[in-house]
Amino acid sequence: MSQLQSPRLLDQVRQSIRLRNFSPKTEKSYLHYIRDFILFHHKRHPREMGEDEIRAYLSHLAIEREVAASTQTVALSALLFLYRHVLDIELPYIDDIERAKRPERLPVVFTRTEVKQIVAHLDGVHLLLAKLLYGTGMRLTEGLKLRVKDVDFEYRQITVRDGKGNKDRLTMLPTSLVEPLQLQLQKAKQLHELDLSLGYGTVELPYALERKYPNANREWGWQFVFPSWKRSLDPRTKVVRRHHVYEQSLQRAVKQAIRQAGITKHGGCHTFRHSFATHLLEDGYDIRTVQELLGHRDVKTTMIYTHVLNRGGRGVRSPLDE
Repeated sequence: MSQLQSPRLLDQVRQSIRLRNFSPKTEKSYLHYIRDFILFHHKRHPREMGEDEIRAYLSHLAIEREVAASTQTVALSALLFLYRHVLDIELPYIDDIERAKRPERLPVVFTRTEVKQIVAHLDGVHLLLAKLLYGTGMRLTEGLKLRVKDVDFEYRQITVRDGKGNKDRLTMLPTSLVEPLQLQLQKAKQLHELDLSLGYGTVELPYALERKYPNANREWGWQFVFPSWKRSLDPRTKVVRRHHVYEQSLQRAVKQAIRQAGITKHGGCHTFRHSFATHLLEDGYDIRTVQELLGHRDVKTTMIYTHVLNRGGRGVRSPLDE
């Protein structure tokens, strides 16, 4: 049996990923590129290979397959994870890689009027989630994974847990969303109490908390603010439980609302986050404040929104208008 056919290596990768509580999406991507790396080198075992083979594979992705720069970065991260955490091999710095070109694109931003037009075509939980993303600057997954205990109505703030880079941060709770969120929590609690009465009611907990606090997964504070309307089988643990609202559900609803509003911009759920940052800067808020609210590690990342503000008609007066 070939090394690729043997389940041992990929199972070790899978186990190591889950021990570190990586997302299912990351797990799927890492396994794909590790498998593809092995196939590219004619099913040789990674222990027999090293930086030269990794360099050849990554250059192949850029030149032959013409993948995006972000895709090449994910592939490199997957291979470094394999060698460091599964094979326990520390690789030297890998240079001379043919890098995929990263296009210099400005983020798409909705105007305030466009935001109003889009949310006017949404209803129910999709409406509340869209307003939450725009009103707080949260990423899509951060909003969907929001737990009851992390909404503070008294201080009007939301704690975003395990954001990008496994960092926690605080953002505001818009006053206009206080009452809708309280109503949403009432509905979520009714679902939770129903689940408990039927012998269900557990929720996925981060890291090793489920082992440390065996009963925490049934507590109300740990439940999702936006639970799914039906229970499902957790593919990792094989436990039937209620997940949060699925990404695709909100993404489809927002895309449809954009079309119905007659907006031709290529936007989606993440565009609400870009719009949040841009509109705060338009209102005169300090860029460091916006950086903290977005959870950016480097202020240079936040600076992209100042470029959005200064481009086009808003930054320069056309000579035609003289």
